[in-house]
Amino acid sequence: MDKDYEIVIGVEVHVELKTKTKIFCACTTEFGGEPNTHCCPVCMGFPGTLPVLNEEVVNYAIQAGLATNCEITGNSKQDRKHYFYPDLPTSYQISQDEPPICHDGHLDIEVEGREKTIGITRIHIEEDAGKLIHIDGLGTLVDYNRSGVPLIEIVSEPDLRSAEETRAFLQKLRAIMLYIGVSDCKMNEGSFRCDVNLSVRKKGEEEYGTRTEMKNLNSFQSVMRTIEYEAQRQIKEIKDGGIIIQETRRFDQNSGKTFSMRTKEDAQDYRYLPDADLMPIVIDEEKIEKLRKTLPDLPDVRKRLYMDRYGLNSYDAEQLIASIDIADYFEKAVKLCKNPKTLANIMITEVFRIVDTDDFEAPFSYKYLAELVDLLEDGKITGSSGKKVLEQMIKEDKSPSMIVKEKNFEQINDIDTLLPIIREAIASSEKAVKEYKGGKEKALQSIIGKIMGKTGGKANPETTIKLLKENLK
Repeated sequence: MDKDYEIVIGVEVHVELKTKTKIFCACTTEFGGEPNTHCCPVCMGFPGTLPVLNEEVVNYAIQAGLATNCEITGNSKQDRKHYFYPDLPTSYQISQDEPPICHDGHLDIEVEGREKTIGITRIHIEEDAGKLIHIDGLGTLVDYNRSGVPLIEIVSEPDLRSAEETRAFLQKLRAIMLYIGVSDCKMNEGSFRCDVNLSVRKKGEEEYGTRTEMKNLNSFQSVMRTIEYEAQRQIKEIKDGGIIIQETRRFDQNSGKTFSMRTKEDAQDYRYLPDADLMPIVIDEEKIEKLRKTLPDLPDVRKRLYMDRYGLNSYDAEQLIASIDIADYFEKAVKLCKNPKTLANIMITEVFRIVDTDDFEAPFSYKYLAELVDLLEDGKITGSSGKKVLEQMIKEDKSPSMIVKEKNFEQINDIDTLLPIIREAIASSEKAVKEYKGGKEKALQSIIGKIMGKTGGKANPETTIKLLKENLK
């Protein structure tokens, strides 16, 4: 990244709500199904049909607003947003122009030890569009199963300044949506996806540059790669004397580049009109307070708890509150084990390596994980053996203690057993011994490696190092 330039980023996040039926009809919102089987005359936009707003959509939108520190609008409406693409059967999308149902919120993020507040401009409700399917040799077909699935769109202020900040904001936002239960946020199914609006400007300038919009990014990795490429592209274009065009671009996973799709529409191009078929959305304070009481402890509350109660650092606590399923799993295990820090370390370094943290499913019982922590804390197994035990726990539905016994993984603490192995390793490591005696402390590692190899990684590390040094004298 050129040090003379600054990236300015705002995001528009689309969150599919976890209602059983669509926003304006009784069709199922279930993902998948044969094309055009989750449809009816209402969500297909047939003449003479009337939409009826799903009240649960309004409740979920209010909960999302409260959880992101937004003000709730007491009296809002729904509007027709016109654009002419085949994935909209009516040639307009029912959305909200002004006022949105939620506005003026914020989220706090932490990147590289620095805290920052990111403004949320608005949250509004709308219907999802259908899905275009491109088939070589046949053309483009449309599946309207997704048409009419309820969404909230969460629009940030242009407060983000890097790919890392953007990822942190999206991860925090996704965690909140999962905690309050308004969406399953499955990024691979498109129920949590975002558009990135990005411009660049010289550092110190106050005026924003011309922005481009990258549509429908459905993984954190795609967001990071898109930002990094597009920022460099814009900077190069400006330095070469070119002009940035306000446009919509798409990100190609294979090449890692963005490509122009069309010039970007402004609000006036959508010709917003109030939807005459839908009543205003009127929300009183009693309803807002009732929904506020349904909110659980949010990620930041749990993060602070983990740091204060269990002594975890900010980074580790942040990883464990990434989803409510991960946090619940940790909290069940931590009640049964002796050392929360060891538990956190195993989850972050070992468990997260083998599971999808975006769609977390426990690879084994939390009771087994707590038992593994205690085996390590009690010195019954080494860290090296602990990794082997964990691998077996994934393959077999057995307790760590049973695996240790069956596989003979128990740590060797007996001095009489270790001494002959240590002396043999010293005798076969003439060069390393000479280097160690010459002041090279790291030379010990090759001798320790031989001891661990001979014992299958079961030698007690502290005892081994102590005996090794004594014998080297």
